[in-house]
Amino acid sequence: MDWKLDDHRPIWLQLAEQLARRIITGVYPPGSKLPPVRELAAEAGVNPNTMQRALAQLEQEGLAKADRTAGRLVTQDTAVMEAVRRREAETVIQQYYTAMTALGYTRKQAAALVKEEFL
Repeated sequence: MDWKLDDHRPIWLQLAEQLARRIITGVYPPGSKLPPVRELAAEAGVNPNTMQRALAQLEQEGLAKADRTAGRLVTQDTAVMEAVRRREAETVIQQYYTAMTALGYTRKQAAALVKEEFL
């Protein structure tokens, strides 16, 4: 999988966001086992401690749970997953409005363009 990281924000936070997106989009389905820390770190090209911090963030958000014998598992709590999915959607919408404002559109005009194009 492709990891997109930039130097302008904490790497662990970017990793946590990308892992969360993989969970809410079904790359890592509910109840599935997440790959081990070292494997994910090697795949992303980061220090295992950095990946560990990202995974700890997922646990804090309720998207993953550490199990002594099974490793880290994706939550099966659909309410948690839907809340994260909704938060992600709101972020994307805000980015859209910000970009449209930069182009000179009002929020109302930007919303009308979406409605015209897709409805």
